[in-house]
Amino acid sequence: MSDPKSTEGTRAGAVSAIIDAVADLLQSAVDWLRQEAGDIVRERVVLPLQRLGLTLASASAAGCLAAVGLAFIAVAAFILLAQWLTYPGALLAVGGVLVLASVIFTIVKTRWIQR
Repeated sequence: MSDPKSTEGTRAGAVSAIIDAVADLLQSAVDWLRQEAGDIVRERVVLPLQRLGLTLASASAAGCLAAVGLAFIAVAAFILLAQWLTYPGALLAVGGVLVLASVIFTIVKTRWIQR
């Protein structure tokens, strides 16, 4: 018959092997979850924020270029009108057009936001 001490040693070894296997399984599950969570965060948070940043940078650059272009157009219109209407009349005409454009833009934007 077998020795009781050797049976206990075999059982302890088997229990230890089962515990190690369960620990390895749990570690594998934790590693997998960590990897999946990282992928989800990258896909759902990081990439959209990068796209948003690029969009905002592009829009800011386009806005600055448009503002500079409009300033040049306004100066050119002022010089042209100054030859026809005198300088005070040119200032009044260009300023009036710019104020009118800003009022129209504000009204259109307000109605668009209210929708």
